[in-house]
Parts: sequence; structure tokens; C-alpha cells
Amino acid sequence: MHELSLCCSIYDIVGRALALRPGHSVEAVNLQVGQLRQVVPESLEFCWGMVTQDSPLAGSRLVIDQVPVVLDCLSCGESTTAADVFMLTCGSCGGGTITVRTGEEFMVTSLDVVADDVVAPSERS
Repeated sequence: MHELSLCCSIYDIVGRALALRPGHSVEAVNLQVGQLRQVVPESLEFCWGMVTQDSPLAGSRLVIDQVPVVLDCLSCGESTTAADVFMLTCGSCGGGTITVRTGEEFMVTSLDVVADDVVAPSERS
């Protein structure tokens, strides 16, 4: 389960960013994950809960933006979304001389943070 090691890496990245913002908590970690990364979003979310349990990031969530595989065909010049991530061929001409434009991403794009002293509207008198 490589999702667990991915979550450990995300935890380190978020921890370093949070160290630059004392007095803040993370509500959500926003990720872009390409389809070619073979990451199961549900497994990633489950592992995130395990990794962050009993830590300053406990209760935070992952927001995963799955990025489709887009191919540029060197034969016909078209850009198409891959119909099958196991057989990367041009969706227009069927050619196999392609380059991958998107679908290999795995990055933390942003954090949703809140100041620790902010009181939720429902808690105000």
C-alpha cells in the first residue's frame, strides 16, 4: 500500500508549511493526483486519517483533484483524453506515438488553514 508512504510525505510537507504559520490549523490539504499515479483516493484518505491521528493535523482532510490523462499525438497533432490508462494511444487516430501532457501529477497544491483563535459562527454568543 504505497498510499501510506505518500501520506507520510504529505504530512512532512504540510508540517513544514504549518511551521511557517504559527497559531494556525489545517482544515484541508488540496492535492492534484494524476490517473497514471495509480493512487486509490479512498485508500489515500484512510491512510491520511491513520497518519494524522493524535497529531496537530488530526481532523484535517484531503481534497483530491483527480487529473485525467491527456495525450498529445505526434502523428496527427491532436490532444485527446485517454480512454484507457493501460493502453495509451491517440483517441483521434489510434496512433501510439504520443506524449503525456497530464495525468502524472502528484502534488500538494494548497492548504486550507484557519487561525486557531477564530471562533466558529455557531459558537458565538
